[in-house]
Amino acid sequence: MHEISLVRNIFNTLEEEFPDRMNDVRGIYLTVGLLSNVQPLLMQSAFDAVLQDQPKYAKTSLHVEVLPIKVKCDLCGTESEVEQYKFICKNCGRPSSNVIQGEEMLITKVELEN
Repeated sequence: MHEISLVRNIFNTLEEEFPDRMNDVRGIYLTVGLLSNVQPLLMQSAFDAVLQDQPKYAKTSLHVEVLPIKVKCDLCGTESEVEQYKFICKNCGRPSSNVIQGEEMLITKVELEN
């Protein structure tokens, strides 16, 4: 389950950024795209497993926002949301492989107590 290593990497990143405030972290907010291969339910399960292994993070919660896939047509410039994994421009109907959203996995917000 690669989600466990992702959660550990998130905590490692936060420990580097907030070395003296890790005990104050209350919420971690992630934005993940549909193409990132991150499943929110599995991510939450991995997060819970890491919390059991690391009691110092027990007061921390995880929030995951999933972004849809969007493409930009190279011909007409239209941005389209991909539906049913059909990478097609909604304006001109041509296939588009220019993904502009949907591959990301970002820590978008960290809530600290005090």
